[in-house]
Amino acid sequence: MADETTARTAGRRPGGGATYSHAVEGYFDKRQLKRAAGFWGLWGIGVGAVISGDFSGWNFGIGEAGWGGLLIATGVIVVMYFGMLFSIGEMSAAMPHTGGAYSFARASMGPWGGFVTGLAETIEYVFTTGVIVYFSAGYANAVTDELVGLDLSGSMWVWWLVLYVAFVGLNSLGAELSFKFAIVVASLSVAILALFAVLAVANGAIDFGNLLDIEPEAGNSDFLPFGWEGVLYALPFAMWFFLGIEELPLAAEEAHDPAKDIPRAGIIGLLTLVACAALVLFLNPAVTGSAALGAADEPLLDGFRSFLSDDWAAVLSAFALVGLLASLQGIMFAYGRNMYSLSRAGYYPKFLSLTGSRQTPWVSLVAGAVIGFVALILVDQVGGSAGDIVLNIAVWGAVIAYMLQMVSFVLLRQKFPNALRPYRSPTGVAGAVVAGVIAAVTFVGVLLNETYRPAVVAIAVVYAVGLLLFAVVGRHHLVLSPEEEYAMSGGLHRDPAVEHYGADLEAELPPEDFTPEER
Repeated sequence: MADETTARTAGRRPGGGATYSHAVEGYFDKRQLKRAAGFWGLWGIGVGAVISGDFSGWNFGIGEAGWGGLLIATGVIVVMYFGMLFSIGEMSAAMPHTGGAYSFARASMGPWGGFVTGLAETIEYVFTTGVIVYFSAGYANAVTDELVGLDLSGSMWVWWLVLYVAFVGLNSLGAELSFKFAIVVASLSVAILALFAVLAVANGAIDFGNLLDIEPEAGNSDFLPFGWEGVLYALPFAMWFFLGIEELPLAAEEAHDPAKDIPRAGIIGLLTLVACAALVLFLNPAVTGSAALGAADEPLLDGFRSFLSDDWAAVLSAFALVGLLASLQGIMFAYGRNMYSLSRAGYYPKFLSLTGSRQTPWVSLVAGAVIGFVALILVDQVGGSAGDIVLNIAVWGAVIAYMLQMVSFVLLRQKFPNALRPYRSPTGVAGAVVAGVIAAVTFVGVLLNETYRPAVVAIAVVYAVGLLLFAVVGRHHLVLSPEEEYAMSGGLHRDPAVEHYGADLEAELPPEDFTPEER
């Protein structure tokens, strides 16, 4: 596809020699998003993106640290997410455009910082989608096997393909449908978790003595059977209760009132998720026993099986599958918007940001699905645990993005002290620093654990290729998208709903902001 920008440079040259071109007429018309979300739509997309973490994945943390270790790890991670969401809420209200983490880092650390952070978030969301596809396929196959005798356990790639095709189609139909679907499935998912709790109590299945049924290693207690080191290794799995709620800034150009609703939906959504995590963490292993859950692919299904007949367990697990599908839709929404914003600005190939008549980034949705599907196939072929390895790739991408966003928050408070901030973090710089430190500790936990090494290697390879391509090609073909305009105008061009796209910054900024050949 031919480059859709003119050859004329139009902007400052930040560190790294990045250059900008004006978009040709119609460039942004082909890349339009539609405002379709109010507060509840944002709550639904945020909670829906995460809720699958209550159905699968979190329980691997019990295998690493025991129940007590995972409880401590979860408490630490809750502190991190509150500090982070307060900070992200402030930045998203100040920058109500789609870029999210990439936009925050671009404004604070220049194009290279924006690219590194945006790529980390791409890795997070594309591979989180892959994990959810993996676990959804396991649940779906268990349900169809028990209800109708259809067992595809020898060909799980069929389930993966069906799920990717179905949800790329759903997310491509339009933002309004996506937000409505998110509200429904997020609400149903919370209701299913509440139903599990009610039935477990009604059937007398809860025995809190089961929480500490893992035999401790020598010198350790029943509460921390693998010692404090296990707590460090459990942090990535504790994140699974909440990973994805930070995606809300990516919906800024589709929200009716982003400056008000995105921070509010983030905090209310996180409170919802904390309640759900507490319910699952205390009741699911109390029903089945912690030892039985440490490596289970369908922990909630195992919980239903423990006190219901197989037929009823399968029926209720079919409803439990709703939670996984809610997250599949929500996280796919996130990677679509993340790739769209980076492509629109020229960091990724520009054709990825085309939206079509329904004003959804369908090209990015397809591209992310292809990457995720291929990753699952490759991990499966080399004989690894696809769920475990891909989950840790997603988590490591997430903690990189978290650290860089918290650094961005601190830098933006210093660089743009007078910028308009319709919402301010109640914890300020201190909250961002605490969140960033916890993310860094989690980063180290993944790095030190040998079982996570394939995830580390995979991300290192992706970054090596990505940075090389950006150095050689991407940084020379950037476009004045809303995210870039905000950064280069020092916050003067804040809201794409108010200011026009592709501004003539040379006419607005002081001459000294440009190199001689740009004046």
